Amino acid sequence: MSISTTLDRLSLRQTAEVVAIDWESISETEGRRLRALGIDAGVSVEKLHKGMFGLNDPIALKVGRMMIAVRKSHAQAISVRHVPATITS
Repeated sequence: MSISTTLDRLSLRQTAEVVAIDWESISETEGRRLRALGIDAGVSVEKLHKGMFGLNDPIALKVGRMMIAVRKSHAQAISVRHVPATITS
């Protein structure tokens, strides 16, 4: 069983599945933007990079074949569940 956390707390290079989004904490315009970029429940994301100088803002994500950047405040509103890596031979 995997434990859920928020996207901002996910380790770098870790893949996770979006399990819930607190749309109430995100403005309607920003919510539309996130949905247009493919962020929604059930989507697989990988945290690639985070901002420098201790601010950790913005956060770069891989969503499908795209790399997108989200604000840390948005990442805090996105609950994810770690997806274990699969070994391919």
